[in-house]
Amino acid sequence: MSPPLLKLGAVLSTVAMISNWMSQTLPSLVGLNTTRITTSDTLTQISPKEGWQVYSSAQDPDGRCICTVVAPEQNLCSRDAKSRQLRQLLEKVQNMSQSIEVLNLRTQRDFQYVLKMETQMKGLKAKFRQIEDDRKTLMTKHFQELKEKMDELLPLIPVLEQYKTDAKLITQFKEEIRNLSTVLTGIQEEIGAYDYEELHQRVLSLETRLRDCMKKLTCGKLMKITGPITVKISGTRFGAWMTDPLASEKNNRVWYMDSYTNNKIVHEYKSLADFVSGAESRTYNLPFKWAGTNHVVYNGSLYFNKYQSNIIIKYSFDTGRVLAQRSLEYAGFHNVYPYTWGGFSDIDLMADEIGLWAVYATNQNAGNIVISQLNQDTLEVLKSWSTGYPKRSAGESFMICGTLYVTNSHLTGAKVYYSYSTKTSTYEYTDIPFHNQYFHISMLDYNARDRALYAWNNGHQVLFNVTLFHVIKTEDDT
Repeated sequence: MSPPLLKLGAVLSTVAMISNWMSQTLPSLVGLNTTRITTSDTLTQISPKEGWQVYSSAQDPDGRCICTVVAPEQNLCSRDAKSRQLRQLLEKVQNMSQSIEVLNLRTQRDFQYVLKMETQMKGLKAKFRQIEDDRKTLMTKHFQELKEKMDELLPLIPVLEQYKTDAKLITQFKEEIRNLSTVLTGIQEEIGAYDYEELHQRVLSLETRLRDCMKKLTCGKLMKITGPITVKISGTRFGAWMTDPLASEKNNRVWYMDSYTNNKIVHEYKSLADFVSGAESRTYNLPFKWAGTNHVVYNGSLYFNKYQSNIIIKYSFDTGRVLAQRSLEYAGFHNVYPYTWGGFSDIDLMADEIGLWAVYATNQNAGNIVISQLNQDTLEVLKSWSTGYPKRSAGESFMICGTLYVTNSHLTGAKVYYSYSTKTSTYEYTDIPFHNQYFHISMLDYNARDRALYAWNNGHQVLFNVTLFHVIKTEDDT
């Protein structure tokens, strides 16, 4: 393309940019589009109170970005806060007015160039007519070059006419911005409770739509692990901490179980903030000591392995009683088939989007990992899968969407090395590294509500963010 055409392409790109920007920005000025979601690869807190938080990110088969978002809690604002919000909105409008002025100057400058170009094109057209009249006296080569140049420029004439119209549209935009600024100034002076209530309802409506969107996220495949985020430093080298993935949005209790043996005291905190500050709300004295660090809280109950046995215990925090107990048939215990770090980690209890699971090894499966889905009420084994991965060679493991992910070590340089899908009864070797910052992991469990991994890393309680490849449900799916 010749230089004039390049220049014209830049001008038209500017107009397209302005039109696109105005179509996206003007609705937000009047409250028709108030959504702004900030993505992040790190999880700053489990229950955000100041801004949107992203817990996972991926893309669908079409390349669209998929994010898991938790909306902030809504707080009613005071009259001063309402005024401040509108004042900030007015300032944004004024800034936009200044931006429009800059764009207008740029457009007028380009418009002058277009007019000059239009004059040149008309002169070229007249010259072409003259050349065509005398073409018999000119060389064929020169005539053909001029002919091609004219054919290239003729389609731009209607484009120039359209550009003139777009230049007028910019002037209209300027006037609309001035009018909107005047309206907002009036609202700021005459703000009432009704205006704020309407704005508040829009925010609530937005939150509802976001939650409906999140419900369409189905199970995904693990793609990446990022972090860790250090939440607290406490306890011994080995232990477990967790939240309930089935708890309500307002229930953010944290449970803390130090050591892998010779203990039966569970500490409870009302929130993650209380856990960090050490503001304990309650303690539970379990009827039995636990073995290992692979406990799980699920639907208000604690599931743990009874010390020196292959018995699983279900303990209710609400009643303080044992609701069920069952022997896990053939499961090795008391350091017969632990993870590589030992610590009586023979039986690993975990939960995901599908339900409650037990991961262990048996002599019948040659010490390789067995996965069993459990009935959360009776602890009965619903179905089992026998893998070919040696339990003693695994650093730690966790379940996401019915797939078991196994790390190759509990020390520095660990990565997710192996996965087994209970849906297809197939396995694959993977290579998903993660940062073992404190060199020794003795507990690693996935929380489906938070879309994060909880870990006990050498006396540090940490969180890892996970990135899942999601499949999005649509209304047409059956």
